[in-house]
Amino acid sequence: MAQQALLKGQSETSLARPRIGFLGVGWIGRHRMQAILGTGAVDVAAIADASPEMASEATKLAPDARLVSTLDEILDLGVDGVVIATPSAMHAEQSIRALERGVAVFCQKPLGRTVAEVQAVVDAARNADRLLCVDLSYRFTDGMRRIREIIDSGELGHIYAVDLVFHNAYGPDKPWFYDPALSGGGCVMDLGVHLVDLALWGLNNPGIGSVTGKLFAGGAPLKDIASQVEDYAVATAELETGAVVQLACSWRLQAGCDAVISATFYGTQGGVSLRNVNGSFYDFTAERYRGTSREALTSPPDEWGGRAAADWASRLAAGERFDSAAEQLVDVARVLDRIYGR
Repeated sequence: MAQQALLKGQSETSLARPRIGFLGVGWIGRHRMQAILGTGAVDVAAIADASPEMASEATKLAPDARLVSTLDEILDLGVDGVVIATPSAMHAEQSIRALERGVAVFCQKPLGRTVAEVQAVVDAARNADRLLCVDLSYRFTDGMRRIREIIDSGELGHIYAVDLVFHNAYGPDKPWFYDPALSGGGCVMDLGVHLVDLALWGLNNPGIGSVTGKLFAGGAPLKDIASQVEDYAVATAELETGAVVQLACSWRLQAGCDAVISATFYGTQGGVSLRNVNGSFYDFTAERYRGTSREALTSPPDEWGGRAAADWASRLAAGERFDSAAEQLVDVARVLDRIYGR
């Protein structure tokens, strides 16, 4: 009987699901909560948001979660992981605080406003041996997954050029985005982070050579990154492989549609491209190029928005600890710093 009780206890322990806290449950936070709950791998134990209305909306998804006010209150409940969707200035400090308490972290981008902040978070995750992931969600589109497979196969030959674009016809609606002390930057920090990540991740994280950038605000060159944020940017990065990466991103561009988003990789034996469809923020097609011909690789629909969060939750439930791939977050931040001339 004692042995049976012991086995039963071990079985119950092995089946126990990680308990997750959510810090910040605006639209993005709630969307990620829905995706994480969809895995069936974790339980939502706590919710904290400065807005009672947002917190109330989140409890409709997780009615058994405890409503609290701060990150520390979430951590005091002994959670296994925390999802952070707060303003950018808070990301690094909140992530480090959670990691130092032995709690895994899934954070909205950017993880930090500078490479120093990002490195500090990654170091904290390594020291705590806890899973750290960031919501770099475009990696999880069907199109980018297929593109990376083709690049990895070597079928495109030597990749020597990457062109990346993210033009958003709208601008952020929260004032803190326009304060560089709080946001860390404008459209490069908001949108360019995705582009840099797609280039480096798609090419299996090659070394970075020189980086140059040109920033604009209101149609004129940006004069002071300490008091202004850019709403248009172009940048060029040379990689140690010899490839050159060019990117352009913007807010409120007169582009004739809601958004222009693309990531195109050119090799000596062909090319591949991810592009949004009809100005959509959500619908993408991926194509392969051979000379003047093209082949469709993927097409909508594709419910990709919450996959990064769901992946983190599933990995956490599987017992995964620190993943050295988090170092790639530092490489992305380093490129952004150089675009800003930091």
